[in-house]
Amino acid sequence: MPFSDYKVALVTGASAGMGEAIVERLCQEGITVHAVARREEPLLALAARTGCIPHVADVGNLEALTDLCRDLQVDILVNNAGVSRPGSILNADEEAIDTQVDVNLRAVLHLCRLLVPGMVERDRGHVINITSIAAIYNFNGNSIYHATKAGVHALSRQLRVDCYGKRVRITEICPGRVATDIFGNVSGDHEEARRRFIDGFELPEAKDIADCVAFALSAPVAVNIGNIEITPTLQVPGGLSTMRPADYAGAAE
Repeated sequence: MPFSDYKVALVTGASAGMGEAIVERLCQEGITVHAVARREEPLLALAARTGCIPHVADVGNLEALTDLCRDLQVDILVNNAGVSRPGSILNADEEAIDTQVDVNLRAVLHLCRLLVPGMVERDRGHVINITSIAAIYNFNGNSIYHATKAGVHALSRQLRVDCYGKRVRITEICPGRVATDIFGNVSGDHEEARRRFIDGFELPEAKDIADCVAFALSAPVAVNIGNIEITPTLQVPGGLSTMRPADYAGAAE
């Protein structure tokens, strides 16, 4: 379905990084974009630069989401907003669990509940869920982030079933490491995070994720691109660790 068949989009997490780049790309394609984010100043700057319609809102706030979507009909829903907290479930606190569930999973479920039925009724629409390779592969730490992104991965598959027989397409994009501020947002130390996770690496940039979104959207209506993994060429997910009991005993001493 060419871009000309889509008129209106809603993008969450729009004030920076991948969300900002996606808003910019969709506006360049002539789409009316409702851009949603918590941070007012960068969101207004984005609106001034691109012409998007800014909505200062926390996607974890169901009342705000409901108000936003009440009279809104969109052809494209991009669920991009996400948060992460370091550490495993063994040392997680209540806030780490609740915040990630609310933003990464609960908000996506509610936005789909509020907006996808209209797509089905109009026989036109595209849902793009930005998850992570953490939705598919397991690696050390960030247990709640893995669990919430895996939930959206499962939802993306299920939405294809729920929308069966209608021209509503579902695409999940699973980025690996991308050169954005997310690592600094997690740790709170942006300078150290950039040195540790970005400087010296060859990484995709936010605009590369926006290009993936545009690729999926611009495919013919008969084509649904269900899942895209985009990682650095020099990054591989997964791995296998096996511990000897003697190693465990030594580590415990």
